[in-house]
Amino acid sequence: MSKVLLITGGASGIGAAVARIAAPRGFSVAINYRSRREQAEGLVTELRSLGARAVAIAADVSEPSQLESLYERVKQELGVPDAVLNSAGIATSSLRVEDATAAELERLLRTNVLGVMLSCREAARAMSTKNGGSGGVVVNVSSMAATIGGRPGNSHYAASKAAVDAFSVGFAKEVAAEGIRVVSVRPGFTITDMTKARLEDAGFRQVIAETIPIGRPARVEEVAAPIAWLLSSEASFITGACLDISGGGFAIASAPRQA
Repeated sequence: MSKVLLITGGASGIGAAVARIAAPRGFSVAINYRSRREQAEGLVTELRSLGARAVAIAADVSEPSQLESLYERVKQELGVPDAVLNSAGIATSSLRVEDATAAELERLLRTNVLGVMLSCREAARAMSTKNGGSGGVVVNVSSMAATIGGRPGNSHYAASKAAVDAFSVGFAKEVAAEGIRVVSVRPGFTITDMTKARLEDAGFRQVIAETIPIGRPARVEEVAAPIAWLLSSEASFITGACLDISGGGFAIASAPRQA
């Protein structure tokens, strides 16, 4: 029987790219979405054409009851998850600390932090050998923003992703002896549906490129491939790690040379 992969926020971007790699490798794939129904169902049709079992399931990961129902639906329709990719996440617009409202911060943290933590809870309950499960792997999508506090106006987003890193490392240690691996991945600026429009501005694209040592944003496939590897048995000894998929991190301008 094929292994079961649940991808939160999987209708587009990094999650969808991972699904397209995982399906031909024998995974049954559950695509979770909040609002992108048409994209999720289109992706499921594509995955089924590759011979994979696949379903699209609507749920808002920031709502605990919906997240619990998501896992129950996956178990009913495909089986107990063997792998989970927590890629659902949101960002605020550029927001100075002094301008942030409690409502904006709560929305951000409920999705990016609470949603990941509760998804990991449900994964542990389903996978842990202590609970009768057969083990598995969880990959949480963080961000390179977590390493520097974010670009100006994105400190709240960066903090939410730093929380994902810290939680992932601690969670990994709790469940390592129960057959579960946990890894956090930190993509750099990546070309996705959400970023394409901004990158059409040549000036903005140049500014971003200049902050990346490799000199350009990542293609989504370049982020998805390492994640798919982490979900495989080839990464069986990797847990409690934070993997940078960043093109070298952040470039620091050199001081001008003396004549």
